[in-house]
Amino acid sequence: MTHRNGLTAGVMCAVAAVMVAAAAFFYFQVPSAADGRAMVLPVDPAPLVVATKNGDRSFSIEVADTDAEREAGLMYRQEMADDHGMLFVFPIQQQVGFWMKNTSMPLDLIFIGQDGKIRAVKQGVPQSEAVISPGVPVRFVLELKAGTAARNGIEYGNLLSHPAIGTVSGPSSPPADKGDAPSGGG
Repeated sequence: MTHRNGLTAGVMCAVAAVMVAAAAFFYFQVPSAADGRAMVLPVDPAPLVVATKNGDRSFSIEVADTDAEREAGLMYRQEMADDHGMLFVFPIQQQVGFWMKNTSMPLDLIFIGQDGKIRAVKQGVPQSEAVISPGVPVRFVLELKAGTAARNGIEYGNLLSHPAIGTVSGPSSPPADKGDAPSGGG
């Protein structure tokens, strides 16, 4: 009987070792900005819609709502469809700053308040380390291929709708005694 329990324990240890090795293998296969590979998030099933003077414009998006996802953003991406973008969701409305280091595509950065309204549209130059900021607190940033905003009439004051924008919770800005929150990136 003792031999059988020892064998069972040995098999259990071997199974655990295989599970740890498999988990490590799959963990390290996920692309990230840290290893110089593009992060690709799942496409959200709901389209993001921008209400413009000329009608609604719809985009498929990836939602970056964790620190790691916001930091990686679109770095190392080589291409992106014209109707595709990435929505950055911040935990609170705050001052944010982005840069284009390790980003080879020129981008439109659309800065959005907690109410879903556009506060600023800025352009990002590939590989630049210059900080891109709207100068006002925002809760969301939408990155699209450069020129998409102009071609689609996307401008200051337009309203965006998407479940990620409509369901945010938490304070709209940092507490008065904390000052500005750290900048986002991507």
